[in-house]
Amino acid sequence: MRIASYLLAGALGLAALSQTAQAALVEFVSYTGNVALSTDGSGSTGNPDVISASAPNGSTVFAAYLYTVSNLGVPTPTDVTLNGTTVTYDTNVLNETSCCGLTSYRADVTDIVSAAIDGGAGGVYDFSIFEGFNETLIDGSALVVVYSNPTLPKASVVVLDGFASVTGDTASINFAKPLDTSDPAFFAEMILGIGFSCCDQKSSVTVNGTLITENAGNNDDGSDLIGGSLITVGGFDDPFSSLLPTYEEDSERYDLADYVTNGDTSIKIDTANASRDDNIFLAAFYVSGEAVIIEPPPSAIPLPASALLFGSAFFALFGLRRFKKAA
Repeated sequence: MRIASYLLAGALGLAALSQTAQAALVEFVSYTGNVALSTDGSGSTGNPDVISASAPNGSTVFAAYLYTVSNLGVPTPTDVTLNGTTVTYDTNVLNETSCCGLTSYRADVTDIVSAAIDGGAGGVYDFSIFEGFNETLIDGSALVVVYSNPTLPKASVVVLDGFASVTGDTASINFAKPLDTSDPAFFAEMILGIGFSCCDQKSSVTVNGTLITENAGNNDDGSDLIGGSLITVGGFDDPFSSLLPTYEEDSERYDLADYVTNGDTSIKIDTANASRDDNIFLAAFYVSGEAVIIEPPPSAIPLPASALLFGSAFFALFGLRRFKKAA
């Protein structure tokens, strides 16, 4: 089995966490071999909550990442815990194209997750998550787990993160050889993670030229329609969204097999957020075969202090609007 992993976040290896902006969702890590992907989301205004992973018996965790999303430009959380262990975020990214200081934070939680899954009985593993004392400004978290198992087919897992520009953006994954969709075992799946979404605020998603949804968003993984609980993440236990689902039907988990043509060498994703205040911070792919190429992301651009002030300036107006929607 061949496993390839590429860590492309510019903040990794720095002694202090730096805030950066990226022009789009870009490739963060890729794994190939007998691998699979588990994702889940959680958002609550009542601590603690539960976030889960799924893996069969005999699995070994290669990597696990916790993404936490906030609004109003809050400082990097320092008191979030997963299964009682404090989480340390090594990267944060402000979506400077949106309103309201929408920010995502990423932490490597491999040690915490592998302690539960490696050597475990298999099935669903629940982890307690405590969002800390800024929970009303933290919209929730996504848990992304990549694991191997000798019973799995040869496949590739690719994780993209950063942010998609609300005015329209493109992301893609590329393959070293053409995809063989004639293989009966071919599969291609995608999940999205979207923060600060609710109340009919939504994004469109086009895959290889086919519009698959105009309703990506909502707070499917949140417990309340108020700030602090506005997140949706395509999860391992979510059904695949149908073509052009309604707002309520869109699970942010998509079967892409019908949108890939035999011989394609890439999967291209176009997104746009009409309301310009949702944060698509994550896209993860699980595709049959071992041919993913990772390309370097655009250079990280340090954010000026004015970008942080931009988020704070919306505090009163935006907080009022979102809480009114819940009334």
